[in-house]
Amino acid sequence: MEFKTISVVGLGYIGLPTAAVIASRGLQVIGLDVSEHAVKTINEGNVHIVEPDLDIVVRSVVNSGNLKATLTAEKADAFMVAVPTPFKDDYKADLSYIESAAKTIAPVLEKGNLVILESTSPVGATEEMAKWLAEARPDLSFPQQNASNPDINIAHCPERVLPGHVLRELVENDRVIGGMSPACSERAVALYKTFVKGECLITNARTAEMAKLTENSFRDVNIAFANELSLICDKLDINVWELIKLANRHPRVNILNPGPGVGGHCIAVDPWFIVSSAPEEAKLIKQARLVNDAKPEYVFNQIIKEADEFKRPVVACFGLAFKADIDDLRESPALDIAVKLAKQEGLEVLVVEPNIDALPNVFEGTNAKLVSVEQAFEEAKVMAILVDHSEFKNVDAEKWAAKVVIDSRGIV
Repeated sequence: MEFKTISVVGLGYIGLPTAAVIASRGLQVIGLDVSEHAVKTINEGNVHIVEPDLDIVVRSVVNSGNLKATLTAEKADAFMVAVPTPFKDDYKADLSYIESAAKTIAPVLEKGNLVILESTSPVGATEEMAKWLAEARPDLSFPQQNASNPDINIAHCPERVLPGHVLRELVENDRVIGGMSPACSERAVALYKTFVKGECLITNARTAEMAKLTENSFRDVNIAFANELSLICDKLDINVWELIKLANRHPRVNILNPGPGVGGHCIAVDPWFIVSSAPEEAKLIKQARLVNDAKPEYVFNQIIKEADEFKRPVVACFGLAFKADIDDLRESPALDIAVKLAKQEGLEVLVVEPNIDALPNVFEGTNAKLVSVEQAFEEAKVMAILVDHSEFKNVDAEKWAAKVVIDSRGIV
């Protein structure tokens, strides 16, 4: 069956670029979201998130009529679910957004439809989604009931793109596609081949779920090594950036760069899904998470130590996003550090974040203010580099040299 209309559920950092790319291939795309602001913004041909060139593509496909956003589920040939999967206080996955999405699209499902879960999820989440859909639509058959010929095909295909390069990587990257049955996988591959140039690698749903968690946990463990190394080097009075450059000259060594912690919805979250599923076995993965989660406190204490040298300290925090040149603040260690500094009595905090227009609500009740790079250099004595945005890399080295700098990103 040919795909003519695709519904993308969740128009955030993954859903909107995915919807725009598919629409640019000539398919009709219906973007579904719970945010009235997001829906209105997109239908006006604009974007509500920062991603290079996304605004150009969205404006084009909205003007062509290939993309529209809505608050209400509509019929489609395929549904791609790209909603958040945060973790709870006990580090277990919160699947409520997936459940809500399933119950929202269930009434409009028709025989022959394909439902794909793209949200990064713990092992078994795709089966849970299928269960919720089956409960809502007992008149239809699903893969857990009829694997060879279900009315509704279901698969998991995790996104694996880098913020700042999403539009290119959505097309060029290989995709891991795990159907709940071989028939489901085959149907999902047919959809992704409409816009993916990379290879579509077929497996089952559980392995596909674990593949994404494994990719991010691998990076988390390696970042933890770099972060732990930075603590050791501080204690031994060694420049960790020079050390890593030297060590990486070995042909089989590639140490990552340390930072103020690990942020974002993927690397800072996904390893906990593995730990919660196999707590006795995932010892190294858990320890890496603990190392990376402790790094923001270490950087905070470094900043406070330097600020204490001044009677009326003014601290400038350079960056709030979880990585360079984006506006995404999810799970950002830089944000946590800046908020904690802003709550310190007697400390004036200037926040420099060129990718946002206003400080997030977590700063309410504090004395923090959003300023430009220029204002920060005029007013602050202590400079905390928390994100390596391009704007900060372009600052003249002599300007940094005139200040007390805590550089968690190796810019100076």
